[in-house]
Amino acid sequence: MTGSQRGIALLLVLWILSILMVIAMSFTFMTRTDAYSALYFREGVQKKYLAEAGIERGIMELIHRSVNKNQVVKLEGMEIAKTDGRAYYGKLENGSYRFRLEDESGKMNINALSDASGILLKNLLLNSGVPQGEADIIVDSILDWKDADDLHRLNGAESDYYLSLPNPYRAKDANFDTLEELLLVRGVTPEILYGGGETKGIIRSLTLRPDSSFTINVNVAPREVLMAIPGMTDSIADVVIANRETDDPAALQKSMEDIRIGLGQSYALVSQFLGTEDSNTFAIEATGFTDSEKTGYPIRTVVNFEGNNQYRYIYYKSPADRRQ
Repeated sequence: MTGSQRGIALLLVLWILSILMVIAMSFTFMTRTDAYSALYFREGVQKKYLAEAGIERGIMELIHRSVNKNQVVKLEGMEIAKTDGRAYYGKLENGSYRFRLEDESGKMNINALSDASGILLKNLLLNSGVPQGEADIIVDSILDWKDADDLHRLNGAESDYYLSLPNPYRAKDANFDTLEELLLVRGVTPEILYGGGETKGIIRSLTLRPDSSFTINVNVAPREVLMAIPGMTDSIADVVIANRETDDPAALQKSMEDIRIGLGQSYALVSQFLGTEDSNTFAIEATGFTDSEKTGYPIRTVVNFEGNNQYRYIYYKSPADRRQ
């Protein structure tokens, strides 16, 4: 074999080795990708089931609360969970969950919103950073969206506005079925509803509970809802929230008296919208975590208890939007 032939043979060998190395590296990369995908999928499923365990724990705590909320003697390990949104935790093998219970009576019932109670929603929007003009548009447009007529309020919108949009649709002229439906209403953006950055969205302060009352239970209302009451101050809200730390019914009833004294003349304006009665509708938010992951899988549900500890889901979202 001549020198030139040996050179060609060497080049061919080098080309073949290069191709084999590329194939081997591609196979290794694909195998590694598949392995990581399987790992992430497994952990995602684990976190989902841990979150579902948190939901079931929340339902158990609500049933326990219903049976024992009037007990006189408080037994260790049998404490009643609060329904004002505070966090509780549970540990399972290779993971944990966090859950919160929220009595929907502490939130603003959008389906029961009226021209009179609209001032509370407007204040909620203003406190979350929405300019006054936009807040007026949103409140009036929500009222127009759910009323049965085609007449729009001063700052509202009916079908004629929505039909002029690039993707036209009609105003519903009926009650909301989900809070996410608010995104169809004039002026409501994902940032306003869900929040963004340091700004909290308003969705956590709203509800669609089955009853037709707009009454807000001040003993479980989030601070954002309390601060939306005309005349409310940080000091009054602090006193009301502090009353929740005791299981003394007299202390919880005192919340209304504290608000009445603190609001002065403003109390007459909003007293019809305030109360201390619990509802039968609760939101449960649970997040599942594996031991190796800091980011959890969130689930949010709303359940309505209908007597004899029977309940039904009226809302279930998995995964829930993390911005909520």
